[in-house]
Amino acid sequence: MTITAVPETKAQRVERLKREKNPWEALDELRTFARKGFDAVPPEWLGTYLRWWGVYSQGDGFGVVGGSLGEGLSVPFLMLRIRLTNGMVTSHQLRTIASVAERYARGLADITVRQNIQLHWIRIEDLPDVLDALWSAGLTTMGSCGDDTRNITGCPLAGLDGNEIVDASPLALEAMQQLVGNAEFYNLPRKFKISISGCGVWCAYPEINDVAITAVRKVGCEVPAPSPATHAAEPAAEGGGAAPGEAGFSLRVGGGLSTEPHLAIRLPVFLRWHEVIPVIRAVAEIFREASVLREHRERARLKQLFLRHGWTAASFLQSLEERLGFSLERMDEEGIPPGVFRDHVGVHAQKQPGMSYAGVSVLRGRLRAEQLAAAADLAEEFGSSELRTTSMQNLLIPNVPNERVAALIAELARHGLPVEASSFARGAVACTGTEFCKLAITETKSFARWLVEEMEERLPGFQEQIRLNVTGCPNSCGQHWIADIGIEGKKQRAGSELVDAYYFCVGGGVGESPAIARPVGFRCLATEVPDAIERLLREYLAHRRPGEALRSFFTRHSDAELRAFLAGRSVEAVQRDIPEALPPHGLEV
Repeated sequence: MTITAVPETKAQRVERLKREKNPWEALDELRTFARKGFDAVPPEWLGTYLRWWGVYSQGDGFGVVGGSLGEGLSVPFLMLRIRLTNGMVTSHQLRTIASVAERYARGLADITVRQNIQLHWIRIEDLPDVLDALWSAGLTTMGSCGDDTRNITGCPLAGLDGNEIVDASPLALEAMQQLVGNAEFYNLPRKFKISISGCGVWCAYPEINDVAITAVRKVGCEVPAPSPATHAAEPAAEGGGAAPGEAGFSLRVGGGLSTEPHLAIRLPVFLRWHEVIPVIRAVAEIFREASVLREHRERARLKQLFLRHGWTAASFLQSLEERLGFSLERMDEEGIPPGVFRDHVGVHAQKQPGMSYAGVSVLRGRLRAEQLAAAADLAEEFGSSELRTTSMQNLLIPNVPNERVAALIAELARHGLPVEASSFARGAVACTGTEFCKLAITETKSFARWLVEEMEERLPGFQEQIRLNVTGCPNSCGQHWIADIGIEGKKQRAGSELVDAYYFCVGGGVGESPAIARPVGFRCLATEVPDAIERLLREYLAHRRPGEALRSFFTRHSDAELRAFLAGRSVEAVQRDIPEALPPHGLEV
């Protein structure tokens, strides 16, 4: 009797590789590959282990369509992601990134939606030198990719915002130190995303993170916001509960976008400062030990416990407290901010008297090396040598004396770094796209720039807040599910060719009344997208109610009506995917 060996599934192979090696402990192997060249890199390193060092193979510019089985072809270059916890970076560090980008990455850098900075065109031969240069400046790439804790996001105005409840950035830094590089947490089922924010408007998007720690005040009475230095969220006096108005944190778990968007579920608890890190570690342990999540790579996120395995807020909280060994204080009510976004663009006063920050609008997050270096120099000349990146792919220079703001603005403009921008430029977000990603379907970065320019020309007086998110495939790295207008990359046949197209999802948002954007059944060629958006926005401007925001306008119209607005006529709904362009699966970013 012949026994045929059953081939490993993708999930089984990855799980086996992770059991066999902790990549964080194998840096010497990586250095060996660098000496021997790209062809010497084993498949398990190129496809799996390098990710723990923040590195992916780079696509050939054609995206998924150029390959097979949902993945495109790669070139002998690497993408490298630098983690900036809470988006915080010093001028010295940014200047180092600029130097690395200029020397090794063809002078390009992208700010991502998780406040990282991403480089491309890195050669394996240069990777050790790149890592050494970053480490010498106190920067790391560890865990910015792979099945581990990704960059921990937070409010870029931590310590600066006069309305923040507490400066939570020390907690973000402590969580990073606890989880990144720690052998206990190198082998999670998939990526693990955390946001920790002390601001009151939730600019770190807790709704879409695996774990979200968000500052709140105990309902009951209002008290003045304490100084962050007092750590008002630390434990209260022994023997009592939280005092009304006391600062602490709420807890959400299980958020995420990708192909199955799921807004994080709030657990009805009130966390104090000293409880935050133990809670985060406990949630990470629950995730790590959920073996059911290791059976299928595309269903390995924490949210799947709620989507597919019957977990609820109550059962998760019970498991969490059992692991902690103590009970968390209950809090049923929570103040939720309005559904607005903060892009932090422009000049705004800080809580420090006489100081302001300047928020640069970085269209689609793309910067040149010389712009990074200029921003670093200007942060030293006009500020305190600090900078911050944002989840909307922008860059801030804080601690600028008010009397020097005008001069800073002029210098920024000279380097193509504007602090004023149109609603379209401010609201635009774009993923990497086929330029570098072998899992993308459409090109996004140049398209997003062209789209913004078109909309500025067509609707020059448009002043309303709009999130316009461009994502190159269904996996939503461009976060189209939480956009006012989110467009998802497709391919569509035009004559004998397959060309870029986009499918529309509208009405997404976070904060008060959060919602996943609605797929409305409309798809068009990429070249026709500005026409469709112009028609939709002109309809909004002509028929909106007094004070009505875009999301509200979309909510009170049916899918059929929205399709008609986009198309300029009544049209039948179309599928999101067509046979010629199957969506990629297993996106690891």
